[in-house]
Amino acid sequence: MWKNTWGIKEGIMTCAGLLVIGLILHLMTGGVDWNSFSWPLNLCVAVAYLVGLVALYSLRKKLYFVRWAMSYKAAIPSLAAVSVLTFCMGMIKQVPGHVPAEGISMFNRMISWWPFVLEYFWMTSIVGLVSLKHLFSFRFQKIPFLLNHFGLFVALVSATLGSADMKRLTMNTRVGQVEWRATDTNGQLTELPLAIELKNFSIEEYPPKLMLIDNATGRALPDNAPAHLLLEEGVSQGVLPGWNIEVRNKIDMAASVSGEDTVRYVEWPSMGATCAVHVRATSADGKQMADGWVSCGSFLFPYQALRLDSVCSLVMPDREPRRFSSEVTIYTETGKKLEQTIEVNKPAKVEGWKIYQLSYDEGKGRWSDVSVFELVSDPWLPVVYVGIVMMMLGAVCMFVTAQKNNKC
Repeated sequence: MWKNTWGIKEGIMTCAGLLVIGLILHLMTGGVDWNSFSWPLNLCVAVAYLVGLVALYSLRKKLYFVRWAMSYKAAIPSLAAVSVLTFCMGMIKQVPGHVPAEGISMFNRMISWWPFVLEYFWMTSIVGLVSLKHLFSFRFQKIPFLLNHFGLFVALVSATLGSADMKRLTMNTRVGQVEWRATDTNGQLTELPLAIELKNFSIEEYPPKLMLIDNATGRALPDNAPAHLLLEEGVSQGVLPGWNIEVRNKIDMAASVSGEDTVRYVEWPSMGATCAVHVRATSADGKQMADGWVSCGSFLFPYQALRLDSVCSLVMPDREPRRFSSEVTIYTETGKKLEQTIEVNKPAKVEGWKIYQLSYDEGKGRWSDVSVFELVSDPWLPVVYVGIVMMMLGAVCMFVTAQKNNKC
């Protein structure tokens, strides 16, 4: 062992040694602080790393370790160790770095865990050395292999070192106001090179629905699989467990009017209006009947339930949003003025920023005059995409080459 005939056993011992060294480093220094590798330090580290790999490759004839590192005997144990650690990371809940460390295990932040980092560094170095080997001894037959390995190397290095430059901010905007400030995950206020003016916020909601709840616990019935009656256009009657429901009147925009002992609803096409239905509920055996209004309420009016008997009541849950969007004007420091409509999964893109529709004032619901955006900037992402595209091209080239070889 450890002579000039190194094999897989030495590869396993190397991975085990890195694991032990990583544990010692983690106990002594804590996790890796990736935020400290922000621009331009990450670029300097990437260049130094690449220069170091080229230097090691140039010394391969004098250093048996380098020649061994470029063989499958080092690659297989390294890939196995990384696969096991990645699987563990996927199975264990990971906590963002901005969450306080109290009560959090080192396994909950494996991206910053030294053993994880060292094992990935070792595997990436092997991939880089193998890429250099095939690059400096270039042959057309090795293009698929080179694309796969060099693409993986580019994706891993750029995704790791570029993570410090990624910004994920939250901005609260109000209709008619211009906002250029956003908060990060630590709650720190940041001024941005762009500003957003919210022109309008709108929500499309699913039709209202009726459900039964337990009078004592407030839980939806039945316990194991709550049932509901969706009040789509044209629906005037339906069935809930043990009750026949007849919809006698439906008002999409209503206001409640309190009487001496009853509450009724009238048309009220204004901000804060709620949805209300007048129903008649009859028990399945026909012995009990209840008649009255049911409403989901709004920020202006309370919800209204209809008590059916001593066991259950009929309620209308809050209406669920089907689609919500914001009409905005985006201003940039370079003088651009863009009119955009932002909705979920359809972000606006401007000068390296992606602006996502995140949330709104859920207390006001469809009457919200507040829209919450998530702004994401990841300047290294195009480089990661380049690496991924290279791997895809390599896979296509391997497939084409294999087809030609089969024909031969």
